[in-house]
This record gives sequence, structure tokens and C-alpha cells, in this order.
Amino acid sequence: MSEAADSVIFDDVRQTVISTLGLDVQAARLTADSPLLGALPELDSMGVVLLLTALEDRFDLVLSDDEIDSAWFETLGTLTLAIESRLPY
Repeated sequence: MSEAADSVIFDDVRQTVISTLGLDVQAARLTADSPLLGALPELDSMGVVLLLTALEDRFDLVLSDDEIDSAWFETLGTLTLAIESRLPY
């Protein structure tokens, strides 16, 4: 997880989460270990859809419904690793 936390990809995922969900106040406290699903009221079903769309746009990805897993949204670090593992580089 620390590798994800130190990466540029982590910073990009973190910023996408902050801007998509409007997390101005919580932004300073978001780390790789920060829980997402169930911990952020902004990350409801619509928030998940908006966030996935924003991440697809940011990283030029196409995520199929079959590959998306709720485990991705356990923490900011797990979300970063899920996105990072789907990048072509």
C-alpha cells in the first residue's frame, strides 16, 4: 500500500475522488488507508457511478461491469491499486 500512497497515480486517484465527491473538508485527511465505501456519505450508489466515470476519463480506461468489485472501494489505497493494475503502462 505504501507504494500506491507514494505514487503519482495515487495522487491522481485521490484528487479525482476529492473533486468528484466534493470532499473539501475531508481532503486533507485522505490517505491510502482511508476507508471509502460506508465511511463517506458522498460515496453512495450515484457517487460510485460518478467516480468510476471520472476515473475512466482521467486514466483513459474502459471498465466493464464484470470487473468492478466493491472491494475496490474499501480504502483509497485499494481503489488506487485497482486502477493502477488496469493501466497499460
